[in-house]
Order: sequence, then structure tokens, then C-alpha cells
Amino acid sequence: MNILEIIAKKRDKKELTKEEIDYFVKEYTNGTITDYQAAALIMAIYINGMTTEEITNLTLAMAYSGDVLDLSKFGENVVDKHSTGGIGDKITLILMPIVAALGVPVAKMSGRGLGFTGGTIDKLESIPGYNTQISVEEFMHNVDEIGISLMGQTLNLAPADKKLYALRDTISCVDNIPLIASSVMSKKIAAGANKIVLEVTVGNGAFMKDIESAKKLSETMINIGKLAGKETVCILTNMDEPLGYSIGNTLEVIEAVEALQGDMEEDVKAVVLELGSYMLKLAGKGDNIEDNKLKMLECIDTGKAYMKFLELVETQGGDVSYINDLSKFENAKFVYPVLSKKDGYVKSIESERLGKISCNLGAGRIKKEDIIDNQVGLIINKKVGDKVEKGEILGIIHANDKEKLNDAIENFEDCFEICAECVEKPSAILGIMY
Repeated sequence: MNILEIIAKKRDKKELTKEEIDYFVKEYTNGTITDYQAAALIMAIYINGMTTEEITNLTLAMAYSGDVLDLSKFGENVVDKHSTGGIGDKITLILMPIVAALGVPVAKMSGRGLGFTGGTIDKLESIPGYNTQISVEEFMHNVDEIGISLMGQTLNLAPADKKLYALRDTISCVDNIPLIASSVMSKKIAAGANKIVLEVTVGNGAFMKDIESAKKLSETMINIGKLAGKETVCILTNMDEPLGYSIGNTLEVIEAVEALQGDMEEDVKAVVLELGSYMLKLAGKGDNIEDNKLKMLECIDTGKAYMKFLELVETQGGDVSYINDLSKFENAKFVYPVLSKKDGYVKSIESERLGKISCNLGAGRIKKEDIIDNQVGLIINKKVGDKVEKGEILGIIHANDKEKLNDAIENFEDCFEICAECVEKPSAILGIMY
């Protein structure tokens, strides 16, 4: 079998066989196929698409490119959660300690930032000492001992996806249904959970820009789940504005901690409760969605969720003094407030553009070898539907480089459309599919 023939076949809009896909995944994982050859095939897939059978074969090949975890020791219903990514999406940091405190085993592997979206692992690593690269044995032990572990993908769990995930980020091949679906589901299959709740983000700050594309992606992942014997629920969430008020790694950790202490933005709360209530349902902890939401709110109010997060951080080597005293996190060198030049109401926000501004400040990667600057990012003071007065703070830029700060200042205000008429606040939840 020849990689050049496989590239040419997909370039010419032909369907790849299971054997061809298996060959590509295996040989790219072990290094026989080069990055530039893989990039050519990924670009051909991005342009020409894949059939349902091709997507399923790619998913399974990536899932079984390394070890597959067996989580059956934690019970019959082990539930995992994943997001397709967005701007300011710190949901995992808030949600997983809550469901763990309610008795649902959380054995979660997360990814790094991709394109203009942030990654959970980058956020966790902004906590001094937190180790995301623990062994699988330690990962399983932590879940056994405290009910939760959050780590990065290890070399032997879906290693093909890990390589392709980083490659896609550097060749502008991120927002593609076959590639997103196979990446998400391969990780979930390899991670060993038998029930999956997916947050599918929709809007200008997500990879799926419209509801139709989001539904198509959801259907694709639900079908893969059925073929793999994994019950899957998709929650469609609004990403036409950033989620919560912070964009950037340390800034999002601070917001997540405040949320676990009971101070949670309304859009964040809506997403956390919706995802969590379905996780509890799939885990056999309660069939009534509204009752499950009340359990979660009580878990926050009693401090159990916050204590579980402290336990997680400490167990994985993190310095909990930073969590108990958020002022210990070091500020960026420049903290610059951007003021509104007019009165009115926020009509729309260009979330993707804000994500790119944050990325350019250093909160994300433009090249896969780029080093993240944990301190930088954006604070969003006004959301869609909010009243704004001239001279009021629209947001705050956190930067460590003067030139990058100036670029951010130049672009920040243009991300907000302000109109004279009152604007209705958007719903955070756009639909449920299963």
C-alpha cells in the first residue's frame, strides 16, 4: 500500500477503504508517513469530505492506534464529557468536580488549545505544579481514591489523534465535520467510558457556525457512538459570544474557581447544569433532568464541589494555595481597560475574533511548538443584551508584550456591535440530541 496513492485517491474525491485508512493511521503514528504527507491527506479530506463509513473507520483506527482504557472497575455506567471547543469554555473545570462530588466517577482526558479555541489541559497547567502528564496507572488510582482525575492524552491512548490534532491546528484544517467527529469520538472510545455527553458549540466563536452544521456533526457523533456501543447525548450550546467573562488560561481558572464557590455567570451556569444533569442521568443517578440540576446547585452551595476541585488539584501535584487565594496568580505586565466610544446595547460580539486576539497575545498557539503564556488574555465586561454607556469598560486586555497589546487594543472594540435599540439576551442552550 502506498501513501501517495491514498492521497491521490482522496484528492480525486474517491472513497478510501478501511484497509487504506488503517494503513494511514498506523504508519503516520509510527512515523513512516511524514507530517507533510499526512497534511496533504488531511487537506484533501477537509476539501472533499468523507462518507459515514470512512468517518467511522477513521475513528476506530485512531481509537485503537494505542491502548484502550478499561474503566469497568468503576461501575456499569462510566460517563465522559467533551466539548467541540469555543471561546472562554472553561466548563470542564467547573462541571467535573460537581459530578464527581455527586458520585459519578470522572476519568477524563482532555486536549490542548486548537486554533482560536482554548484547551482544558493548558488551563490546568496554569495552576503551579498541576501535572497533566501522569501515567495511566496513576490516573486510574486517582479516580479510585478521590473519584476524579483530569489529564492530557498519554502517548499510548489514541496517539494517532494526538498527532493529527496538533497537525490540523497548524494547517487550518480544524472546522471540518469528519475530522472533528473522528477526533472527538476516537478519544472517547480510547478513554473507556461507555456513556458520552458532548457539548456541541454553535456560532461565530465555534467551529460549527450554524445550527444545521452543528446538528449534522451531532448526528455523525451519535451514529459513531451507536456503532461503538457508546450511548451518546449532544447538547448544542451558543457560542455567538464568549462563555462567561474570561478568555485565557489563568483568567479562566480564576473564573472556574469563583464559579465553584457559587459566583457563576448565568450562561456558564446554564451550560454546566444542562451537561451535568444528563451526565447524572446516563450514570443512573436520576432520570429527572430538573431534579438533577437542583442536586448540582446544592452541591455547589454546600461547598462539596469546591472541595472536590481542591482535592483534584492537590492529588495531581498542584499548589492549592493558589486556589484558596486567587490573588496569588501573577497578573500580566499590562492590564488595559478598553472603553466604549458610544452609548447603546450590545447587539453582537465577534467571538472568534476575540479568540484570535487572545491567541495572538500568547494564550493560544499559532504554531504547534508555540509556548503558551498563561497570564495573558481578555476579560469581557459586556455581553449581548447588556446596556453600555460611553466611557464604560467593554473589556480588559491582559498582555505581556507592548506590541501585542497595541494590536489587541486596535481590534478589541471592533468585536462589539452596539446599537440604539434594546437587545434580548440569547439563550445558552440551543438544543438536545440523542
